[in-house]
Amino acid sequence: MDHRTLDTPAPTIFDRLGRPLRSLRLSVTDRCNLRCKYCMPEDDYAWLPRDTILTFEEMAELTAIFTELGVDKVRLTGGEPLLRRDLPRFVRQLSENRRITEIALTSNGVLMADQAADLSFAGLNRVTISLDTLRADRFRTLTKRDLHHQVFDGIKAVVQAGFPSLKFDTVIIKGYNDDELIDLIEYGKTVGGEVRFIEYMDVGGATDWSMNQVLSRAEMLEHIGRHYGEVTPIVENSVAPAERFRLPDGTSFGIIPSTTTPFCRSCDRSRLTADGMWYLCLYAKDGLDLRAPLRQGRSRDEIKSLITAAWEGRADRGAEERKALEALGLREQRLIEINRLREDPHLEMHARGG
Repeated sequence: MDHRTLDTPAPTIFDRLGRPLRSLRLSVTDRCNLRCKYCMPEDDYAWLPRDTILTFEEMAELTAIFTELGVDKVRLTGGEPLLRRDLPRFVRQLSENRRITEIALTSNGVLMADQAADLSFAGLNRVTISLDTLRADRFRTLTKRDLHHQVFDGIKAVVQAGFPSLKFDTVIIKGYNDDELIDLIEYGKTVGGEVRFIEYMDVGGATDWSMNQVLSRAEMLEHIGRHYGEVTPIVENSVAPAERFRLPDGTSFGIIPSTTTPFCRSCDRSRLTADGMWYLCLYAKDGLDLRAPLRQGRSRDEIKSLITAAWEGRADRGAEERKALEALGLREQRLIEINRLREDPHLEMHARGG
C-alpha cells in the first residue's frame, strides 16, 4: 500500500460532541454461516434484497468519499465478510486509496484457511478472529454449527500468512465461557494473538440478553489478576474501543466494556451496510441511505455534503443511553422485539457490522 503524503490532506469534520469522523466499519454482506446466540439466535432471517447490495465498485466509491472527509481506517465486516465472493479483489481496490492507512477485517474464521494468503497479498493489514470458546462442544451449542476445527485452521492460515496484527474477539457470557478467560489468554500466546474480551451487549439481535449474563470489566480483571498477579493498564493515545492491559510476563490483552462502561464520548466510528445505509451509532434505529444518491449519479461533492451534514449533527450516545435505563429498571424491557427485527433487517447486528 502506498502511504506517501498526499498533496491535499483530508479535512476533519466533527460531530456535536467534538468527535471526528475517522473510522468506517464496512459490512460487505449481511449473510453469516453461524448462528451465535448473542447475535443471530434464530434459524431464519429476513435478508437484504440482492438487488440492493452494493457492488465492490460502489463500495470503493463511497469509501473514497468518506476518506475525502477524514476517514483513514476501514474495517471489513458482515455478517461474515468471507462469504462475499472475491473479497481479495475488493481489498486490492481499497489498498489503491492512498488516504487509507489501515484495512482490517473481522471474521469468524470458518472460511479463512482458503483466503488468508490472498487477503494478505491484496493488502489487508489486520485480522480479528471471533473466538468465543476453545471447546468444540461449547462452540456447537453457541453457533448451532459443527465448524470449530475450521476456525482453528483459519487461525493457522492467518499466522502463516504473516499478518502484522492478529486479535481475537471473545464475547464473555456468564455460565457459558466465563471460565475460559485464562485459557484464551494462554492460547493467544501460542499464536501471537491478543485477546479482547467483550462484555455481552444488548444490541439488536441479542434477543436472549439479560444483565445477569454480563461479566463486567471489573469481574474480568479480578479473575485474571488472581491468576497472573498484578495487571497493569496500558496508557496509550487511542480511541480504540478496547482498554488494554499488560500481565507480569509482558502479555497484553484487552477488554471492551461497552455494557458497563460505555465509551461513547470518544467514538469516531460509523457503519455502512452492504446495501449502502450509513449508521452513526451501533444502537441507532435509523440510518442515511447513500445507495440512492450514488446510483442516481449524484456528484461526490453532493454526497459529501449529505455525509457532512449528518455527522456534524450527530449527538448519538447509544451505549450511554442503554446504560441509563438500568436506573429505571428498563434495560431488559427495551430490547428490540423479534417481530420488529424481522420487519427491518437493518436493526440486526449482522446487517450493520456489529
